[in-house]
Amino acid sequence: MPFPTSRPRRLRATAALRRLVRETLLAPGDFIWPLFFSATIDAPQPVSTMPGVFQWPVSSAAKVARDAASHGLGAVLLFGLPKTKDARGSSALDPVGPVPRAVREMKNAVPDLVVITDVCVDEYTDHGHCGILRESAAGEPSVDNDATLEVLAEMALVHARAGADVIAPSDMMDGRVGRIRKALDGGGFQEACILSYAVKYASSFYGPFREAADCAPQFGDRSTYQMDPANAREALREARLDEDEGADMLMVKPALSYLDVIRAVREQTTLPVFAYNVSGEYSMLKAAAAAGMIDYPRAMMEVLTSIRRAGADAILTYHAIEAAEALE
Repeated sequence: MPFPTSRPRRLRATAALRRLVRETLLAPGDFIWPLFFSATIDAPQPVSTMPGVFQWPVSSAAKVARDAASHGLGAVLLFGLPKTKDARGSSALDPVGPVPRAVREMKNAVPDLVVITDVCVDEYTDHGHCGILRESAAGEPSVDNDATLEVLAEMALVHARAGADVIAPSDMMDGRVGRIRKALDGGGFQEACILSYAVKYASSFYGPFREAADCAPQFGDRSTYQMDPANAREALREARLDEDEGADMLMVKPALSYLDVIRAVREQTTLPVFAYNVSGEYSMLKAAAAAGMIDYPRAMMEVLTSIRRAGADAILTYHAIEAAEALE
C-alpha cells in the first residue's frame, strides 16, 4: 500500500519494536577469537598495530581458555610463534611447539571449548611464505605446492594429537584439504573437523596480523597462491573444490571488502560458512575511534552485523571479547 497507509517507520518507533522485528541477530557464540601463542615470552606482549591484542605465553593458555568460555564465545583459533625458524618451517611439526602445548592447556582447563588451529607454515619459515620454496623456471623462488602438502598434513596430525577439535588450513595450496583429510583419517582422527580457508584473498588488510604472527614475507608477496581481489566467480570454484575434498566448514577471508563473496558462497553451499574479520579491518576501527571519528562500540557491532547479514554463520574476529561484553 502507498503512503500514508504504508509507514515503515512504525516498526522503528521504539527500541523494543526494533528488537522484535530485527532480521539479523548476534550472539557471543557466533564469535571465534584468534589468539597468538609465543614460545619465546613469559608475559603477554601487546601488538602495537592492534590495540587490545596480545601475543600470549603458553603459560596463559588455560586462563585465556577460561576467559573465552566465560564470555560464551563459540571457539578460539590458535596461531603459533616458535623459538626457531628455517626454510621448511620445521618447527611447525614440533609436538611441544607453542600451538600443541596451548591446545593441551586449553582443553585441560575447559574441555568443552572448541579449539581450532591454523595450519600454515608462514609463521615458522624464515622467508615468511606459506610453503616450501623451489626455484621457478625463471630462476626466482616460488612456493612448491605439492611438497608443501606433505608438511601441512603432518602439521595437522601434530595438532590433532594435541587435542585440536578443528584443523584450519590457511595456506591456499591446491589439494591441501584432501591431503589433510587423508592424513587425519589415516591417523585415527576421523572425527577431527576441517575448517578450510577456502576463499582467501591476497589482501592489503593483513598488515597488522603480520606483526602479531611475525610472518611478513621476506620477498615478493602471496599473490601466486592467494586469490586476486578482483575475482568472485573463482571464489565459488575454490569453495566447491574444498567441499568436494572433504572440508566440513568453509571460510571467506577478509570479510568487509568481500561481503558479496560471503553471500555468493552461502548461496552455493549447505556447509557452514565463516568469515574472518581480519586485522586491518579491526585496526582501522581502533584508529578511527582513537581519532574521535566514530563511536567505536556502535561501529564494531555494525560491522559484525553486516558480516552476519551477508550470510556468515560465525565470525572470526579480534573484537570477540568486546562484542560479547556488549551483548551481555
